Amino acid sequence: MGKKESLALKSGNEVYKSYRNNTDQKWIRDPGLRKLNMGLAFMFSSAAANGFDGSLMNGLLIIPQWSDDIGDVSPSILGLIIAGISLGGLPTFIPAAYVSDWMGRRFTIALGSSIMVAAAIIQAVTNGPWAFLGTKIMLGVGLGFAQTSAPPLTAEIAHPRHRANVTNLFQAIWFWGAILSAVVTMGTLHMSGSWSWRLPVLFQAFFPGLQLFGLFFVPESPRWLISKGRRDEAFQILARYHANGDTSDELVNFEFNEICTAIEQEREIEKPGIMSFLKTKGNRHRLLICVLVGFMIQWAGNGIVSYYLAPILESVGVTDSLSQAGINLGLQVWNAILAALGAMACERYGRRPLWLLSASGMLCSFIVITALSAVFADHGSKAAGNAVVPFLFIFFGFYVIAFTPLSIAYPVEILPFDLRSKGLSINLSVVFGAGFFNQYVNPIALDAIQWKFYFVYIGTLTAMLPTIWFLFPETKGRTLEEIAVVFDGPGVNHLDVSDRVFAGGKSVDAQSIAPKAEHI
Repeated sequence: MGKKESLALKSGNEVYKSYRNNTDQKWIRDPGLRKLNMGLAFMFSSAAANGFDGSLMNGLLIIPQWSDDIGDVSPSILGLIIAGISLGGLPTFIPAAYVSDWMGRRFTIALGSSIMVAAAIIQAVTNGPWAFLGTKIMLGVGLGFAQTSAPPLTAEIAHPRHRANVTNLFQAIWFWGAILSAVVTMGTLHMSGSWSWRLPVLFQAFFPGLQLFGLFFVPESPRWLISKGRRDEAFQILARYHANGDTSDELVNFEFNEICTAIEQEREIEKPGIMSFLKTKGNRHRLLICVLVGFMIQWAGNGIVSYYLAPILESVGVTDSLSQAGINLGLQVWNAILAALGAMACERYGRRPLWLLSASGMLCSFIVITALSAVFADHGSKAAGNAVVPFLFIFFGFYVIAFTPLSIAYPVEILPFDLRSKGLSINLSVVFGAGFFNQYVNPIALDAIQWKFYFVYIGTLTAMLPTIWFLFPETKGRTLEEIAVVFDGPGVNHLDVSDRVFAGGKSVDAQSIAPKAEHI
């Protein structure tokens, strides 16, 4: 097609190196990959929307007019408001997984994004704490649908050469939402009247709206289409986006064969459902990891800083609103840079080394933060209070290099197709459940025992190190289908990567069901 063909997956599983692929080595120079990757970038918007909310509450707590309009609320009510997203998301994730598997990834994303846009508009014109809480819950419902389907769609449609980096980047985009939130709230800080907080609240519609727009450029998951018997359509999508329409492309045919065989074998073993997680040793291991990752990313101490930055800074003597807003913005930019670097490093250095580096670095820095906070509280040392700020940056630097990119990417890649949405829904339910507990309990605990509450997170961080060491296997350099061998052993789901696939229970040649190129 007038371009130099590339070998698939130059770095990755060895099997891909033997298949020719009609794409340019540089995706930006390849029309099919360029269209695909730019479309997938829109799917990151659900992570950015989540990040916008995480930073938004920091900003709103700094804006005096928000406190005046919401009213004088107790720490328990404040915790409930901050936990509103979790309250909405928690009952949504598992139903959303079934909707995603039934109606498709794109439909579920569109539903969730539409709910979030409507909720943001309504919240911007509400008054009082309970109305604000109600719209926060509505936002959580929308996020539940979008977040359950966007990561699987991203992983399932990405080119195999880019799949690991794309899925790792998904959650790293969380901080782009946080940065926009910090910029908007900082910009409205000196506005008079209620629009100083209503405008940032209205901006919550931006990323869901962007995701709705992006759905026009992203195809449905080929794996979902194959699971519904729409193999011709799936093959067209793979050829169009992974080989610029070349239906004879070796990599496309290999992918198609591999996906068909994997889904066929999964269906032969058992009917997929939530209870499937309890039926085999491999699935129980997957379930345990999904649950553990959900707890770990919330109980690493990050929830304290993410949602209660302003009270923490006040507790160590940083009381000026503009200074707090500047620190919040700087922290989000720092996090965004390191999260992106961590996402790129996951495939190069492996998941386990980054998990372990992240947990050990957080433990050391959080111990220092606790000690400095104690010195400031007991002796009023301004130097100790000021030193907390750079260690907050160090702590989050270690957090984001692994816990941010792998919080979604790791569960998504270890799950087989029929359990991917359901497993991710369990993971996200734990994330939001643990987050709700933190968000509700943190303001009460901070108000009651202040810095002494940090010892709880020192304990959880300590427990994470042996957990990762003994339970988290390495998945570097494997395809979504081949990771099954890590959990189930070589005798299960061992794919026959020939040029034949199962179709309707019979073995047929892939080319016999491949659509003609002119129809792509």
